[in-house]
Amino acid sequence: MSSELITLFMFTSMMVLLMTGQRVFGVIGFVGSAAALALWGTGSAELPFNASFQVLNWYPLITVPMFVFMGFMFSESGMANNLYRMFHVWFADLRGGLALGTIGLMVLIACMNGLSVAGMAIGATVALPALLKHGYNKVMVTGVIQAGSSLGILVPPSVVLVLYAMIARQPVLQLWLAGVFPGLLMATLFALYIYIRCRINPELAPAMPKEERDAITPAEKFRLLGAGVLPLMVFLVMMGLFLSGMTSLVESAAVGALLSILSVVFSGRFTWRVFEVSTRNTLSISCMFLWIILAALCFGAVYDGLGAVRAIRTLLLETLDAGPWTILILMLLSFIVLGMFLDDTAMLVIVAPLYVPLVRSLGFDPIWFGILYTITCQIAYITPPFGYNLFLMKAMAPPEITLGDIYRSIVPFVGLMILTIIILMVFPDIALWLPNWWTGR
Repeated sequence: MSSELITLFMFTSMMVLLMTGQRVFGVIGFVGSAAALALWGTGSAELPFNASFQVLNWYPLITVPMFVFMGFMFSESGMANNLYRMFHVWFADLRGGLALGTIGLMVLIACMNGLSVAGMAIGATVALPALLKHGYNKVMVTGVIQAGSSLGILVPPSVVLVLYAMIARQPVLQLWLAGVFPGLLMATLFALYIYIRCRINPELAPAMPKEERDAITPAEKFRLLGAGVLPLMVFLVMMGLFLSGMTSLVESAAVGALLSILSVVFSGRFTWRVFEVSTRNTLSISCMFLWIILAALCFGAVYDGLGAVRAIRTLLLETLDAGPWTILILMLLSFIVLGMFLDDTAMLVIVAPLYVPLVRSLGFDPIWFGILYTITCQIAYITPPFGYNLFLMKAMAPPEITLGDIYRSIVPFVGLMILTIIILMVFPDIALWLPNWWTGR
């Protein structure tokens, strides 16, 4: 069987099985093992099994449960509620101030957790009821929460960038640094869009009633400002130790997890329930990540062993005879399409080993490409028909917010994400300046 037919067979089978509602890791692992047995016969099942042992050598993978735990400790203890109240009070005088405060909250949550799941959960349970209570347009605020939560996979300590670093054999620190300015750029574009749209159409975001604003004393404002100090200090200490070279990546993650517990204890919010729920949620998400990685490694080993990787290279470099930028755009588009059906982790482990060598051969920086990949993951997260965040939002939103509202809400934010990609393509130094400065300091 030709490599082109192998590619068509494996990916078509995977997509069809995913549409049946089966778990992602089960589908990916099954297709890889079934393809090995069908094309190589008895004994070939050992290939995907042996490939899964690569995980034992991925020492940075230990950081995943620690970063996830850190985020859940802050959310389950209620400290995230204080953060939102802080933004609520300080942005009260601005038109659309609560929506702007939501973006600020999402940036801070992203810095604590490294995933979009925690941001979505906090946004849907804390921010969304407050926004609807104050009369904000339900379509606009639904988009704000979905777009803001996606920032968690771009800014440090992004778990997705940790996984990309292991697969692409790139330094985690440089990838984290490369994500700082693009993440802030995207958050700024979101905030500008919200502000301008609310100025043009004030009915979308009614101002906070004057009596409610007058009830907020300066003393309360500064007291609430302290709500953001502890989580911010945890992040700064953790990143400071790592950047200074005093701790490794795994050690920094452990410090962050320990400091999150101490900060919750110091704030008087520590209970056994908070610790138990945070631990259970961490275990659940970490196991999900591990199973998807194991299945994707099995799939990738079989796909590579069958020689089908050559099909991708032949298609892009020889058959299409396209230029480097055209090939790059096609790769990014393929990420968006795959992201409609696959989890970002599964997509990364399957496709990145195929694309990263191609990126190098085209003369592009793999660090810069990692940031572009991550933004396309963000787009895929909120793109119909199967965007992960779309269904997560529907599950947590009140009944008056329909799936149609959720689909409409993300249109302008997808446009802003695409604009961010274009800006990074035109000005790659936005992503590369900080890691280059750090390595050459």
